[in-house]
Amino acid sequence: MNYVTGQEAVKKIKSGDRVFVQGGAATPHHLLQKMVERADELRDVELVSASLHGEANFTEKQYQDSFFMNSLFVSKSVRGAVNSGQGDYVPMFLSEIPLLFRRGVMPIDVALVQVSSPDKHGFCSLGTAIDISNTAMQCARYVIAQVNPRLPRTHGDGIIHVSKIDALVHHQQELPEIERGLISEVATLIGQNCATLVEDGATLQTGIGQIPDATLASLANHKELGLHTEMFSDGVIDLVEKGVITNQHKKSYRGKIVTGFVIGSRKLYDFVDDNPTVEFKNIDYVNDTAIIRTNPKVTAINSAIEIDLTGQVCADSIGTYQYSGVGGQMDFIRGAALSEGGKPIIALPSVTSKGISRITPFLNQGASVVTTRAHAHYIVTEYGIAFLWGKNLRQRAEALIQIAHPDHREALEWAAFERFNKNSRSLQGV
Repeated sequence: MNYVTGQEAVKKIKSGDRVFVQGGAATPHHLLQKMVERADELRDVELVSASLHGEANFTEKQYQDSFFMNSLFVSKSVRGAVNSGQGDYVPMFLSEIPLLFRRGVMPIDVALVQVSSPDKHGFCSLGTAIDISNTAMQCARYVIAQVNPRLPRTHGDGIIHVSKIDALVHHQQELPEIERGLISEVATLIGQNCATLVEDGATLQTGIGQIPDATLASLANHKELGLHTEMFSDGVIDLVEKGVITNQHKKSYRGKIVTGFVIGSRKLYDFVDDNPTVEFKNIDYVNDTAIIRTNPKVTAINSAIEIDLTGQVCADSIGTYQYSGVGGQMDFIRGAALSEGGKPIIALPSVTSKGISRITPFLNQGASVVTTRAHAHYIVTEYGIAFLWGKNLRQRAEALIQIAHPDHREALEWAAFERFNKNSRSLQGV
């Protein structure tokens, strides 16, 4: 195995290239920094990534002629660039992104990835982020890997032989961490409401943040749960250690957690390191609706920015401002709906930090629909649970108003009154 310096490795990147960058906790920051140091030599390099974490100084205005961020899922580090014209966003189901690479719709010139130290047989791992990275690497013309001993060696699809890598760069650095903060009272109530929908033996899909953490914290008395999720964070560890998550009823990798990537604290990275009970799979397997639905009682818990009175869910933009991405929400909402005993859940606080209602008569102008009203089943706020499936538009409005913040219910009732006509029998008291 011949190692080169980062500076030498990134010389392979040429002006006009499309460069894939592994995301999440495995973002190869050393390679990115060496690429940025060549900014004066490069023009119109398109960077493609999903949920890139940590510093992204290539998005600074001084590099606008050198680098353009074409994001498949917008994270905090690239949000400014995507919304300023120094980048853009590709709306795409997470499960379908690998097809962009395989079918040549988005051919990759160079892939920048991060791997664990090779073992005695020359095999290393993509670590905490297999997701779309494995496919991108396989489809790229040239692969540069940052070898980081601090990256966990994980089991599953991310095991790669060094012969598949064109340039190896040894650089040790700590991974980006997201520490668990205090859970707010609102998030606690939402989590408790979500937990009431989780049955023993269910297969969970959840993500990162206060609401997922609050939900997981409310499941300590549940039994024999499974986990099949595009990603997870620290909150899962407690349930595994308590014997709540056993995965014994799953049809897909029974006895194992299935995931595409993880991000959280060092404790989480140590938990997945060489852990045979956690199977990291390519995202087109993890998020395949046909695979998801085979598991029992799939309970998918996803978030939203706002929802209108008919059940349309906006989860990736604030008006025209691109905040995140479609991601895997629809993959799991649909998979859960098709699972025997499954429950698709959208959970959100009733109001924003400024007191604006998240349940609205109409979505904001420019807002995008991630989950359609035909796919919406359970909507959860701190004020309760609205079950929309099978309800007509007037009934949906009534159910959603009941879980809106009390300060906004009267205005929502009047909006529903105006929309659905004055003679509606479904809207009592309007």
